[in-house]
Amino acid sequence: MKPRLGVYIHIPFCASKCGYCDFYSLAGCDKQMPVYHKALIDHILEASPGIRNYEVDSVYFGGGTPSYYGAERLLELFDILKLNGNVRTDAEVTVECNPDSMDYKELLALREEGVNRLSVGIQAADDSLLKLLSRRHSWAQAQAAYHDARRAGFDNISVDLMYGLPTQTARDWADTLARVCELHPEHISCYALKLEEGTPMYEEYLNSPVLPDDDAQADMYSYAAQMLERYGYRQYEVSNFAAPGFESRHNLKYWRLDDYMGFGPGAHSSVGSLRYSFVRDLRQYTYGVARKVSIIDEYEEIDPLERSVEYLMLSMRTSRGVEEREYRVRTQSDWQPILRVLRAFEQKGWAVREEDGRWHFTVSGYLISNRLIGILLEAQASSRLDNTPWMLRPDRPPEELKLPKGETELFSEMAAKAGRY
Repeated sequence: MKPRLGVYIHIPFCASKCGYCDFYSLAGCDKQMPVYHKALIDHILEASPGIRNYEVDSVYFGGGTPSYYGAERLLELFDILKLNGNVRTDAEVTVECNPDSMDYKELLALREEGVNRLSVGIQAADDSLLKLLSRRHSWAQAQAAYHDARRAGFDNISVDLMYGLPTQTARDWADTLARVCELHPEHISCYALKLEEGTPMYEEYLNSPVLPDDDAQADMYSYAAQMLERYGYRQYEVSNFAAPGFESRHNLKYWRLDDYMGFGPGAHSSVGSLRYSFVRDLRQYTYGVARKVSIIDEYEEIDPLERSVEYLMLSMRTSRGVEEREYRVRTQSDWQPILRVLRAFEQKGWAVREEDGRWHFTVSGYLISNRLIGILLEAQASSRLDNTPWMLRPDRPPEELKLPKGETELFSEMAAKAGRY
């Protein structure tokens, strides 16, 4: 049996640029689509001997706005991939869409030709917030586009939402979640707004008093996790929730360190121990493909040590988490230091051990997961030192586990401060 592979195809074109977006995407460049399309086809054909070493079980058209690129072009790319690679008949095939560029006839064509999953960027159910984000659609348009997708035969739809938006209240966020749940999508992604340098919203809202603070964002996140669980959506990754059996198979490849190949400017690939990305420049990409000039932006070979670090870091982003036997095999490291830290997290309510022995974060643990993962990585590094005596300094002090302050400590501090005034 051949190993499995995910394929990502980047479509960098948009009708307009959203105020928060720092992905490599271009507005007003429609005339470049034919040249880019030919470059993508040539690039996939050039890579096809390598693709044929695998069975492709997920294909993801991301962007940008693939639905703006048009169904005819998307399906031609998919056909090229099917003719020149081993695409499984049960592969998950996803197209990212924005409501303003979702046309019923095009959706019907996509579904009939084997696209079986849509990821729809709705973001909010409040028209004023959508306008603030420079989105081109209204909530009414989003609903209509969603229902068109159902009529076209899609039974696996994901919806992207954003929280922590300027002027957004907890009630606004609860209303968006409730309205989206009424649509009954199979998958919901909830992302906190991150102001990226160089974007219009960064310039306008950095340090603005109308931006929800960290505590308000944390409350929104916690509410979403609890509310979506009540509606039957299982949290399987920090930002992702799915009905049973509808987890994104393609995205899970990233978190499980599985192999994937990307095509297009800025696209990333990870195949075996190799990791590389292509230039974030449309003209340079198309010129390089046409003239057989290198389009590689970054290239590295991942050694086993770095791979073990990534395994721990990415596994703890998911609800699958880590387990002793798998951890030992994947990292060749001692489990006991990791277990010691996880037990300390458990006492704080940040992690939990399931009956099958797997450890994962709780909702409160996900909120500070970057800090907690950092502590786990320190424990992992320390265990390697302990097992390599010649690297130890003779005067090395014993390791002391330093944890962030939990809710109890923070509440006690607040109460003590209040008592002094």
